[in-house]
Amino acid sequence: MTTRIDEKASNMPALIKAVLDAFRIPDLRYKILFTFAILVVFRFLAHVPVPGVDRDALAAAFDATPLLGFLDLFSGGALRNLSIAALGVYPYITASIIMQVLTPVIPSLKDLSQEGQFGRQKINQYTHYLMIPIAFLQGWGQISILQSSFGGQVIANAGFGGGNFIPFTSILLTMTAGTALLVWLGELVTEKGIGNGISLIIFAGIVSSLPQIIGRGSLISDQYFQLGLLIVIALLIVYLIVVFTEAQRRVPVQYGRSVFRSGRMYRQTGGSFIPLRVNSAGMIPLIFAFSLLILPASVSGYFVDPSTNSTGSQIAEAITNFLSPTNVTYWILVFIMVMLFTFFYALVTFNQQNVSDNLQKNGGFIPGIRPGDPTQTYLTQVMTRITWGGAFFLGFVAIVPFLAGVITNVGAASTIIGSTSLLIMVGVALDTMRQLESQLLMRNYEGFLKE
Repeated sequence: MTTRIDEKASNMPALIKAVLDAFRIPDLRYKILFTFAILVVFRFLAHVPVPGVDRDALAAAFDATPLLGFLDLFSGGALRNLSIAALGVYPYITASIIMQVLTPVIPSLKDLSQEGQFGRQKINQYTHYLMIPIAFLQGWGQISILQSSFGGQVIANAGFGGGNFIPFTSILLTMTAGTALLVWLGELVTEKGIGNGISLIIFAGIVSSLPQIIGRGSLISDQYFQLGLLIVIALLIVYLIVVFTEAQRRVPVQYGRSVFRSGRMYRQTGGSFIPLRVNSAGMIPLIFAFSLLILPASVSGYFVDPSTNSTGSQIAEAITNFLSPTNVTYWILVFIMVMLFTFFYALVTFNQQNVSDNLQKNGGFIPGIRPGDPTQTYLTQVMTRITWGGAFFLGFVAIVPFLAGVITNVGAASTIIGSTSLLIMVGVALDTMRQLESQLLMRNYEGFLKE
């Protein structure tokens, strides 16, 4: 009977077999169920609104403001309900990016980053401190934008004037606490569950919006060819994301070591490699580019007043039209900025890793390259060359909604094919699967990701 069960298991697809193996292991089963439970709690929080929200006015705000839809991506859909978790983990992401940029610039932070686990914990602590004022200001800004655009109809008791100081402050503190709670839940998943908790929270929010995306697709159900073409384009983009996410340049490294055997000391050389990823920046460049381009257009749109036709209104209208997603120049700027941010972020994070110093400390060297500064220069040159591929890839992914709309002549292409959403979903899924596979391999089970 045991042999027959094993034969059936061996004929199963690798992924299904790995999932069944994972649930047979008690501690791994606990990690998976714990992660699922935390995500369920997050989805409940995303539907608890702050007091005094007008649902109809809020829906109108999202229809008229692209920036809100972009920020809703990082709140996991909670901003669309203006819930206590409306800010999502975006303030924490912003704080993390600020700390990563400041670390190589400020000497004290740079020294702290080189102190191992203790230094990383202190920098993470500073990131949490920075997250609090960012969350408070972001909540204030979002509510102010909503109020100024829709005549104060979205939420009651907004503003610090009059008798609204205490109610409005309470709302902002609640939203800030919601962000802190989500970050804490995400870190619990990272510590006790499977995968990166912060990324999984964003992933859960995107997945929860899939029914809405399918609903938008049903609106063009009479255009069968265009809808089929959109599906094919989305599948091709997913394939490209997987290829470029896994692509890496392996730089050969050798380590000199001495081995004591049979009463004598032998000198041996072991081979290894440094994996340099083509897309080491992930989704960060897309976040930077879209944020910087959507924000000016959204803010200038609030100063457009056709009734006055003043100079300020005309300038604001020109900025809004120039940075509109319907304008070709907007997507050209997106492509250029994504490429620039890809190089900036990839090289900054790579220099923080101090790969050459770590190699020298461990007795490693790249064949044909002298240790120290020459090694760092060589690795930086290699990283710069392969980042060109990652930059062009991210730039292409960023403008896919525009290209899909041109090819299929479907206006809803930009909402149905969300390139940033696809990149996040595929990246998080691959990272989670990779961690699950490593857990299985540690317990002598066969994995499901093939090299």
